[in-house]
Amino acid sequence: MPNPTLDLGGCRVTLLDGGALKLDGGAMFGIIPKPLWSRATAADDQNRIQLACNCLLVEWQHETDRRVLIETGHGPKYADKEQRIFAIDPAHWLLPSLESADIDPASITDVVVTHLHFDHAGGLTHEVDGQMRPTFPNARVHVQRAEYEDARANFGIMTATYRGENYAPIDANDAWMFHDGPGELLPGIAAMVTPGHTRGHQSIQITGRDRIAIFGGDVMPTRAHLGAPYNMAYDLYPVDNRASKERLLKTLAERDGLLIIDHEPHTPIVRPIADGSWFALEDVTT
Repeated sequence: MPNPTLDLGGCRVTLLDGGALKLDGGAMFGIIPKPLWSRATAADDQNRIQLACNCLLVEWQHETDRRVLIETGHGPKYADKEQRIFAIDPAHWLLPSLESADIDPASITDVVVTHLHFDHAGGLTHEVDGQMRPTFPNARVHVQRAEYEDARANFGIMTATYRGENYAPIDANDAWMFHDGPGELLPGIAAMVTPGHTRGHQSIQITGRDRIAIFGGDVMPTRAHLGAPYNMAYDLYPVDNRASKERLLKTLAERDGLLIIDHEPHTPIVRPIADGSWFALEDVTT
């Protein structure tokens, strides 16, 4: 089955499979009671919900040889215990997805991550001949400087989510591109600083001639998190995250833009529209 592709006008965005995992439904929905969130998202016998790790390939038609990857999923570096806890298959990650689509990881010129938690930055590196190596050897890796500093200081409430093996090979290659606040990261790709889940979280806007799309990261991890108070217990600052979510949805509704939802396993590409004092989501056909 071909990967879903959007034409934004001279700019092609392709959805890629960066893996899958399960996390506790209560933690994923914070203060929202299970009788409410379980209407939209079924839990297994361990109270875990199914999550995807959606990633994007961005290419420009006849304009540049840049090939940009947004997000890298969870990667392959998990021991047996973690595989059981998170229901992760270490063979199911971004690199095999790229290879099945005949995309050479060496052709990726830039990688942009919303933040550096393991399920977003784990695909940055993998083991080759007993050594941890960058998955994308020729790519610069774009992140907010504040996020990198928090990752290296392990600032957060989940002690094992910032993992040094995801960053050290990038350090060694001197491949980081640090950004301080909103603005253009690359031509056609800009950061919208969206704090709340982490202090340095960014959402990524892709601008074509005809339309914009935003990869929201963990501002709104699934479609079921649309509601204003639907934050994760993992969010460092829930009130800030709510404000970031409202600003993101308002931007897209006003500009008829598309939202790509990072952990949504079923309908990751949607169109936000104004709906009274909040927003609704329309499905998008690719």
